[in-house]
Amino acid sequence: MKILAVDDSPTVREMLVSTLVQAGHQVLDADDGIRALALLANDEVDLIISDLNMVKMSGFELLQEVRESATHMATPFIILTTETDGELKQAARQGGATAWMVKPFDPVALIKLIKQLGPA
Repeated sequence: MKILAVDDSPTVREMLVSTLVQAGHQVLDADDGIRALALLANDEVDLIISDLNMVKMSGFELLQEVRESATHMATPFIILTTETDGELKQAARQGGATAWMVKPFDPVALIKLIKQLGPA
C-alpha cells in the first residue's frame, strides 16, 4: 500500500515512516500540508496520515483540500495528533477524517488500523 505521511516534526515523521516501511508499505512523506498537496498532485496514494497542528497548513486544512479533490476524495485519512479534545475529533469526522489516533502512537495499533482501512 502507498501511504502519505504528513507531520512537521522530523522525529515523528521519521518514526512514522520507519514503522510503515517495516510493515511493507511504500511511503511518501511531507513536512506540511502544502508539500503534501504537491505530492498528491503528482502521485496517487492509498491512505493519508496527517498531523493536526502544523504551521503552514493544518491537518484540517489538508483534509478539506483532499476531500475536495476528485482523485483523493475517498482516500482514507487518519489524523495522528497529540490532541484529545472530543470537539476536535467530531470536527475531523464531519470534515471527512476516517480515523483519529493520539501521539505518541503505538506502531502495532497503527498498522492494525491501516489494515482495517486499506484495500482488501
